[in-house]
This record gives sequence, structure tokens and C-alpha cells, in this order.
Amino acid sequence: MQKLLAVILAGGTGERLSVLSQERAKPAVPFAGKYRIIDFALSNCVNSGIHDIIVLTQYQPVSLTEHIGIGAPWGLEPADRNIRLLQPYLTRTGHRDWYKGTADAVYQNLNYITREKSDEVLILGGDHIYKMDFTEMLAFHQENGADVTLAVTPMPEEELFRFGTVIVDEKSRVTSFQEKVNKPPGNLVSMGIYLFNTKILHRWLEAKIGHDFGRNIFPRMINNSRIFAYTFKGYWRDIGTVESYWQSNMEILSIEPSYLGDEHWPIHTREGEWPPIKLGDNARVTSCLISGGCIIDGRVEHSIIAPGVHIAEGAVIKDSIIMENTVIGRHTAVDRCILDKQITIGADSFIGFGEDRRPNRLHPDVLSSGLTVIGKRAAIPSKYKIGRNCIIFEGVTGNDLPVYRLKSGETVRHKVRSARVKV
Repeated sequence: MQKLLAVILAGGTGERLSVLSQERAKPAVPFAGKYRIIDFALSNCVNSGIHDIIVLTQYQPVSLTEHIGIGAPWGLEPADRNIRLLQPYLTRTGHRDWYKGTADAVYQNLNYITREKSDEVLILGGDHIYKMDFTEMLAFHQENGADVTLAVTPMPEEELFRFGTVIVDEKSRVTSFQEKVNKPPGNLVSMGIYLFNTKILHRWLEAKIGHDFGRNIFPRMINNSRIFAYTFKGYWRDIGTVESYWQSNMEILSIEPSYLGDEHWPIHTREGEWPPIKLGDNARVTSCLISGGCIIDGRVEHSIIAPGVHIAEGAVIKDSIIMENTVIGRHTAVDRCILDKQITIGADSFIGFGEDRRPNRLHPDVLSSGLTVIGKRAAIPSKYKIGRNCIIFEGVTGNDLPVYRLKSGETVRHKVRSARVKV
């Protein structure tokens, strides 16, 4: 294999993930119990024999930095293998601005990329769920003498507006690229995976024609460079919204077990030392992923349970994602919810309650499908009811909540924290 450098873009704010990305970068959001979203991009790289990786961070990078460390879980220890996390920074000659787009993020770190003297640069998003052998894409790229190759995949018509779409000729050469249009003429979408000839990448970034690959650079390259599309037909999801995050987790439950447990293509992650799972006498678990360290005495159906979760006797969990070290009290029901880390739910409560599915009043674009999301370290009192499409921010306690119940579509912030923000 020629020398190939991977650059993973992991600096987006992930605003449409609401409280899940309030204090962490979107690629650092937990996924499928014990993983983080970025584990899939990193594992695809090392499984493809790519051991020189740059991760471009920006928004709330601490959680992501702690998770990746020096790359040991992915076998990226020096000296011949390495991973570096880079952020915008202040130079002696002036301020390096916040990244304005995908192309600008790469451009601001072009000196590091050039220093690697790689033949090709593989640019990836850090917020996608998929398993892909990049060596096959590289072979396709070289066979066609491409300046840049875009990974593309078919997408249902109702989802096309969320992505850049491409039109290709009979030889898979790209003849049109449109970024996020309502009614594109084709169904092939860009996966946010770009394989560039390094010299071509350098030339187009130095031209400074715009800040984004999809919006500015690729449409201009169509008539001036050899752009090809490599079609990927496996499972791929872009984690851009709360709904897509929940849906992708639920889809993992229906995929054959080897998707996460394939010894030939493992998904690596940083794991804690958890004891074995303990199921009580009255526990009932069906169609779930249960992580280490869990103690389950209740009923769990079609859900993702992260490490260290305690579910008490009589509790019922359905179609939900429960993150690390969360405790759910006796006879509590949780339905179609996403609960972040270290949450406490008191006994005899109902979370995701009733048939009222009015969209979230403050954030209808974030929650409208009936999901309820609760942020880290929230504490919900016993005998409390929370409706559908509710957002509860980090650290909320019973003192912040209305008496007895929270109606569907409402949002609650921690009062002390909110007051500090206003000051």
C-alpha cells in the first residue's frame, strides 16, 4: 500500500443531538452500549492497515481526547504508528480562527498534512456508523487514476435532502455534485469520505474558493479534475439528529451479532474493568445489548444498556438507550427514551409517558417523533411522570421540575446553572 494518511473530522458542535452533545463532541457520544461513535472510523482505519491518523477536534474536545488518548486500544502506539489530535490554536503571527467548514478545517492543518509526505489523504467524518475496508476504495481510486474519489451509497428518497448527492456516468466518474437540495436527480449520497491525491488536495485548498468540500470545492472540481464515486453497499448511518442516533442504535439490535463481534474486523474501543452482568431472579431481557457491570432485576425489551447500569425489580425498559452508571428505581417504566450517564430515576415513575406526541415546544426540529432525552447526572424523583418529546438538561433535579409531572413537548434546565449562564 502507498503511504496513506487519514484525517478524521471530529470538531462539529452536533447541535441537533441536543443534550447528548452539550458537554462532548458528537463523535464522543456513546453508541451501542460500550462504544463511542468515533470508534467506527478509527477501527475502519486500523483494520484497513492505516496507522497514521490525525483527528481534528474543536468543540468540547475533552471527552474525545480522554477516550482516544495515545490510541492504545486501536494499536496506534508510537513509533511506527501514531495518532494526533489537533485543535485550532493561536500562532505567533496571529489567531487561527475556528474551523468554518470541512475544507477549512483541513486547510488550517495543511502544514501537518504536508509534513507526512503521504501519497494520498483519506478524509473521514467522525460521526458515522459503518464498517468499510478502505483498501478496496484505494484500489478503485488508483485504477481510475482519480484526483479524488468520493465514497457514496444509495439512500431513500425521503432522506436525500440531508446529504450531498452525486450523479455519475457509466464509468463511475462524477458528473454532478449538489449539496443538500430538496429534490436531487439521483439517489447516491456522499458519505463524507474523500480520498485525495495529496498534491491535488493541496492545490485546491490553497485556491481558497470556499470553506466546505461539498458546498464549494467539489462542484468546482467537476470540470477541472478527475472525480470518481466508489459505491458502498453496506450498512452506513450518519448520526446527525437525535432521531437518527436512536434509530441507528435500534438497528444495531437487528443486525447479525457478528457486526460488532467480527474477529476479522473488530470495533475497538477504550473499556473499563467491569464485573460480569448480573441478572436477578425476576429479570427478563429480550432483544437487547447488555454491557458489563449491569445489574438487572427488572424487564428490558429491545434496548441498549451501557456498562454499570442498575435496573431494579419491577422496572420495565422498552425501546430505550440507557447510558453508563444510570440507576432506575423499582416499578419505574421507561419507554422510547435516551438517558445519558449517571442519571437516577426514582421508584414508581413513568418516563416517556402517554400518547401525547406533540413536538418539543422550544426545539421542534430536534424532537418530534416521541423520544424523550435526559442529560447527564439528572435526578428524577419517585412517582414522577415525564411525557413524550421532552428534553431535560444535565443536572436537573426535582427542584427544577414542575410538581408531579412534565407534560409532553416541554424542556427543563437546571435552575442554578441557567442563572449562572444569564449572568
